[in-house]
Amino acid sequence: MGLKLYGVARSRAIRCIWAAYEVGADFELVEVVPGEGGSRKPEFMALNPNGHVPFIVDDGVMLWESTAINLYLARKSGGPVAAANVAEEGQMMAWTAWALTEVEPHAATTMYHTSMLPEAERDPAKVVDALAAVAAPLAVFEQHLAKSGGWAVGGRFTMADVNIYGAIFYLRFTPQALADKPAIRAWMDACRARPAAKRAFALRGE
Repeated sequence: MGLKLYGVARSRAIRCIWAAYEVGADFELVEVVPGEGGSRKPEFMALNPNGHVPFIVDDGVMLWESTAINLYLARKSGGPVAAANVAEEGQMMAWTAWALTEVEPHAATTMYHTSMLPEAERDPAKVVDALAAVAAPLAVFEQHLAKSGGWAVGGRFTMADVNIYGAIFYLRFTPQALADKPAIRAWMDACRARPAAKRAFALRGE
């Protein structure tokens, strides 16, 4: 059956498309948009009852949640983007959970209230509050990168970096959040310079 990845590049599926390219997976991208006209159709709800994208079917294994999919792809494929040992595996899971809990909710709020929502529905106060809330987690990552060789785990690019990037990427409409974070900015540039990242983001026209 092989690997099927359901989603579109302009969704959280971009993380998994990038990850699949990183590990050299042979996969089929099944373009399913989020919402009633796509991911909530009965045929896709039967696969992922949460009604979201991305999700994958890999030789009978069904997984949802973008960052879990990425850790699965890394573990299955091995190589330098995967954990080298159980300690690194724990660190990759920890940084992934950190990105989802400490960064993504606040970063997503800034994105919605500066770009995604109709202008009449945007609340500048929510942007101010979200930027204040994300400042401390970003400082943690800035300090970590400065001490860890510029990458999240193991002094090299791993799937943890893909997962963290997916959350910090939401801050692209509020560059002031990273104005005093040179290590994070350098890390983001290094992530996006990777051939797999370029290939994935090209599907978004970026």
